[in-house]
Amino acid sequence: MAIKVYVVDDSAVVRQTLMHLLQGDPEIELMGSAPNPLIAGPVIRKTRPDVLLLDIEMPGMDGLTFLRQIMAEVPIPTVICSTLTEKGSTMALDALAAGAVAVVAKPRLGLKQFLEDSRRELLQTLKTAARSRPRAASAPAASARAVAPARAPAAGLHALSMNKPVVLGSSTGGTQAIESVLLALPGDSPGIAIVQHMPEKFTAMYAQRLDGVCAMNVREARDGDRLERGVVLIAPGGRHMQLRKAGGQYFAVVVDGPPVNRHKPSVDVLFRSAAECAGRDALAIILTGMGDDGARGMKALHDRGARTIAQNEETCVVFGMPREAIALGGIDEVMPIQHVARAISAFDARG
Repeated sequence: MAIKVYVVDDSAVVRQTLMHLLQGDPEIELMGSAPNPLIAGPVIRKTRPDVLLLDIEMPGMDGLTFLRQIMAEVPIPTVICSTLTEKGSTMALDALAAGAVAVVAKPRLGLKQFLEDSRRELLQTLKTAARSRPRAASAPAASARAVAPARAPAAGLHALSMNKPVVLGSSTGGTQAIESVLLALPGDSPGIAIVQHMPEKFTAMYAQRLDGVCAMNVREARDGDRLERGVVLIAPGGRHMQLRKAGGQYFAVVVDGPPVNRHKPSVDVLFRSAAECAGRDALAIILTGMGDDGARGMKALHDRGARTIAQNEETCVVFGMPREAIALGGIDEVMPIQHVARAISAFDARG
């Protein structure tokens, strides 16, 4: 049965282009389109599409407000199609926190050509979304900011003597999962290097968002950044991130290169580098996501003696990445997302 997609975008050009692109795939059926949520709302509530492709910046009612309404009433897998403006990017991240499963970035100029060039990726994203289990956020991020624990103190002797890295990878559904883990960690937790599949320019804002609500210091990684206690490094969109070890410390290596497993950044690139430089000293975690990125890197870490954890199927938006890592024999323990922060603290306590 074809995947029924409904498009909500105020641009007639976008709607027409998407109609043309989607109609060319036999696995997808364009159920309809609307220029704004006020028109789309009654149709969506009645017909329940399999996937909603939603713009953010629209007159009348913005996409974020509409998404929150839909997620509260009848959760529908939603893909955000947002321009790379500061406002649009910020609202797209808020939409991911509210339950959207993915973001497709679109430019302000050359939009029609961009969508045509990105057809394969867009279609795969919609198919992935259709197999997901979207979840509305349990609480807005602003609430967490008010109760976030104190920041970690500056790195000192404790940081240098207990420098055992945590590496984490995720994709679809990962933005919410990562936030829930980091919110539960104290400010002096072990350094964490994260690859989250996300478009270029979104990762800096995502890191800034997490930094505002978490006790740990969160930032987009720069080449040469030290991974130390109380620090979370997010791989920048469009670049790979590796770890290297020098003088007993771990550092981020941010490099360009071709996509690995169709992704840049790639979880496998981070995990394989951690297997080489950290081995049994590392804790590796793979969370919700479509595909198999990270599975082979997780197996390499496991074979080097690292502690390896996968999120369980029940709490994943998409169980693909954890399933593949488990199938390869690279996982020590499978657990719900609510237990991951506790596992990080337990790993740290073992010294």
